[in-house]
Amino acid sequence: METVLTNVRLVLDDAVVTGTLVVRDGRIATVDEGASTLPVALDCEGDFLSPGIVDLHTDALEGHFVPRPKVFWPDARAAALAHDGQTVASGITTVFDAICAGGFDQAKAERRDLFQVMLDAVEDTAGLFRADHRIHLRCEMTDPDLLDLVEPALKRSALSFASLMDHTPGARQWRNVEVLRTFLLGIGKEAAEAEAEITARSARGRTNVERNFAPLAQMLAASGVIRASHDDTTEDHVALAREAGCTVSEFPTTREAAEAARRAGLATIGGAPNVVRGGSHSGGVAMGALAADGLVDALASDYVPASLLQAAIGLHRAGMTLPGAMALVTRNPAQMAGLDDRGRLAEGRRADLLRFRIVDGTPVVRQVMVEGERVF
Repeated sequence: METVLTNVRLVLDDAVVTGTLVVRDGRIATVDEGASTLPVALDCEGDFLSPGIVDLHTDALEGHFVPRPKVFWPDARAAALAHDGQTVASGITTVFDAICAGGFDQAKAERRDLFQVMLDAVEDTAGLFRADHRIHLRCEMTDPDLLDLVEPALKRSALSFASLMDHTPGARQWRNVEVLRTFLLGIGKEAAEAEAEITARSARGRTNVERNFAPLAQMLAASGVIRASHDDTTEDHVALAREAGCTVSEFPTTREAAEAARRAGLATIGGAPNVVRGGSHSGGVAMGALAADGLVDALASDYVPASLLQAAIGLHRAGMTLPGAMALVTRNPAQMAGLDDRGRLAEGRRADLLRFRIVDGTPVVRQVMVEGERVF
């Protein structure tokens, strides 16, 4: 099986060239400048062609299982497939679905019921997905039952990424407790209920994070999964990440933490919605500014799959080269996940491809291929 894409602007590692790309048996066979005269060649009308997007952290799966508060979708496979459809429509060909282990007694108590259901759904639907789905385990260290949840989950074949999280009020993402209070009120909590939850979460965090940290780090190290710290705020947080064997600092909340991660040799993931919106919804540092200074190695969609391509194009419009901006959502995250078979337009790589154009500054997905097969 062979597909020839021509009259396309190829987003290569360090340049954009108009040329032709040939796909054969699910792999990139050739990448050439100039147009093809073959009658079977598909005229791409001058659109851009990049590697498919690699998303290391998305919470979007959960939204298809709970489309409204207290509404649980009865068909787990259908929910997973709906998420897959949103994924490929956003140009994402490899996605790490973030599933919460612990933290069930916080603002989203339904996660307790969803934990095993979502893990099962990602694995059981694998043969029907269009994108390549993997599991990113969000390990909430404030939870007293965390280790009992994580240990069996590490046997899941789709699990290859885990992040160490601490959402204690007054720490990391919620270092400004007023921001957390506003968040809780915004999701419908009464004032007294919000205060009671903040007090309870503070006590749980102080008790459990220190107790869980060392055994969790040991458990994850033995499993061989890639480890990320989450919401690093200080140099001490980065030092803890290194102690736990983390190679990634995910969503640093301050410039201080991002700079410390760079010095420590940790790769950094920023939130794409933060870039698109021009700042963090919880008071963290602006990722666009960090990216402009070379302190962001990759972007993740967090809670908006379409934000990845939008963020990359936004950074390009702000002055970053297009290859440099697209590397944040393709080549770099693939390398961080140890996926050396994708993320570049190069001979022999998987033909995970994204064809798009830019209309008045907005990227428009035109075509998506996974291993040479059109999926969108």
